[in-house]
Amino acid sequence: MANAAEHSGANGHAGVIGDESRLGAARLLLWALAGALAVRQAAAVLRVPPGEWLNGFHLPGSLPGSVYETGQFSGTPFAGLVLKPLAGLAAPSLEVAWTCLTLLCVAAIGLVAARGLPDPVPRRTALLAAPVLTALMMVSLPVREAASPGQTAVLPVLLVLLAVFRVPGDRPAGLLVGLAAALQPALLLFAPLLWLTGRRPAARTAAVTFAAATALSWAAMPRDSWTYWIEHLAGTGLGGAPDGLSNQSVHGALLRLGLTGPLEILLYAALAGAIVWFGLRRAVRYARDGQLLLAVAVTGCVAVAVSPAGWRHQLLWVLLAVAGKVGKRAADRPVWPVAVVLAMTLPSAVLLPNLAALAPVRDNVLLLTAVAAACAVPFLPRSSPYWREPVPTDYGRPAAARWSRVPLLPFWRRVLSRPNLLLELLLIRVGYSLYSHIRAAAPTSRSLAEGNGSQILGIERALGLDIEHAVNHAVVSTPWLEAFFNFYYTSFHFVVPLTILAVLYWRRPGDYRWARASLGLATVLALVGFWLYPLAPPRLMPGLGFIDTVHGPQDLANPSYGAMTAISNQYAAMPSLHFGWSLWCGIVIVVLAPKGWQKLLGALHPLITVCAIVATANHWVLDAVGGAVVVGAGFGLVYALSGPRGLQLSLPGQRTGLPAPGERSGEAPGEGSSDTERELRDAARSS
Repeated sequence: MANAAEHSGANGHAGVIGDESRLGAARLLLWALAGALAVRQAAAVLRVPPGEWLNGFHLPGSLPGSVYETGQFSGTPFAGLVLKPLAGLAAPSLEVAWTCLTLLCVAAIGLVAARGLPDPVPRRTALLAAPVLTALMMVSLPVREAASPGQTAVLPVLLVLLAVFRVPGDRPAGLLVGLAAALQPALLLFAPLLWLTGRRPAARTAAVTFAAATALSWAAMPRDSWTYWIEHLAGTGLGGAPDGLSNQSVHGALLRLGLTGPLEILLYAALAGAIVWFGLRRAVRYARDGQLLLAVAVTGCVAVAVSPAGWRHQLLWVLLAVAGKVGKRAADRPVWPVAVVLAMTLPSAVLLPNLAALAPVRDNVLLLTAVAAACAVPFLPRSSPYWREPVPTDYGRPAAARWSRVPLLPFWRRVLSRPNLLLELLLIRVGYSLYSHIRAAAPTSRSLAEGNGSQILGIERALGLDIEHAVNHAVVSTPWLEAFFNFYYTSFHFVVPLTILAVLYWRRPGDYRWARASLGLATVLALVGFWLYPLAPPRLMPGLGFIDTVHGPQDLANPSYGAMTAISNQYAAMPSLHFGWSLWCGIVIVVLAPKGWQKLLGALHPLITVCAIVATANHWVLDAVGGAVVVGAGFGLVYALSGPRGLQLSLPGQRTGLPAPGERSGEAPGEGSSDTERELRDAARSS
């Protein structure tokens, strides 16, 4: 027994050491990633010629000049008073120093914010939070814009965080908050936060410091102070049009909606007052709950939203709001962080389609995210039983890998519960947008594409598969058949896969993940084909006599082919995802549909699609073969990584998740199960 205990203790000690070494290696890799992203950001700034960069500083070199002469400097008079002497420095040294200082401030924000996470902090989170947050900030829109000359948005964030978390004593902390407000007046809202959370000396010092800095700038630069505070209310209209997309404040959003005059001012005042009221109340509640970093982030989001000019480079507060926990289920926890990261790093056109009805949302994504963080997102209090232990995710019975050298990855485990809809929609939209951009950016050399087209035609002639010309002209001579194939080609490519995914999401969540993963992998493999083998479809091959029945006659002497080039890459034909996605639909329907007529319709869909892509001269026959290959590879990769589909469904009595807080641990297997889980168990029995 003693030997066993010693052996167990030794193994446990070795396991702890192994975990520590893995965490240390992961931390080093993440810091290396953050450093690489910082170097990339610095390189993007330093590529600007020093003289041109200094002109972008928007400050005259002589002290008597006004900082607002160009109308492009948007900082406060106090910021102009501090920055103006820098304009006389040598351009190269100032450019390098400014860029390095900005990026160092970003790294410092990551370190201080990581230290401000509410206790108890798991060791893994404590070690990895700083490099992860720093890396996310390096690629965020605010930091990418804050590294430009004259932008001081990063410094106020760091000053506030240092005041709240690192500086001992209320008066020094209040001094830092006051200086931050002098650089960005809306941050004076942190004074009420300090006052309401019991730090009244710090609040008074912050207000006095802000007033003193503002008075100093009035005394030194009276004309500039008048311009900023009176002619342009708190800088509105300086540095850009107040209704421009860069102004992500409530005022800017109302102007973009077409509201002007007294009505807009009254509505802006009402909305700003409501946001301040609800946001500060929530911030105080989170601060008293021990979530001080979340309270700071919420207050910062309120400040930028209600400011007359809340520029994008000032919205770093939104990224700090990922410190809050949302949702009772473990499966729902990633939704808020993922939504914030996507909104803060990707252009709004990637997040939402270019539809006129969505323009008010698409143009104000950052503002809506900030307002949601300030007033709407239901962050959990630390007293909630779900704060530390959310309802765990139920996984199906794991299946052994078919090939012993291919490991089963943890994130490929079959989840029985339905995935979060918002997260799915976000990822599907972003994934498709990235697919569209990568496909459009694939090589478009006309000579190479036409050469590959001749090669494909030669292979088909050797195999006796060159039927495209005969089929194309036979369909053209039959008007009703031409109309049918044109309609089928343009109408079912997206509708059928999205419908199948929607039905699976609602009725068969376990199979939804299997089908979605295989479709995603097949699409990624197709992108590789677009890059490596640009191919001219039959309709764009000169001298072969094909008729483009869908798009109409094309001027083959014009490499841009008119407006079609702006829609998509015309040479992304191999493999054919028109056929590939239809084949995926057919396989999923044949495998999962309960009725014979449904399986028949599923099998007919890829058959009609392959006829449509050939008849309309949009693809070669071998393009369809390529589509079948990538779809088969997608299903094969899912099979290799996660095992057979049917064996992963949970069987009766094989619940693998831990009981939720408050759930009876002695509950009988299957008792209280949802209809979806019973359906999955029935499917597992039939498999």
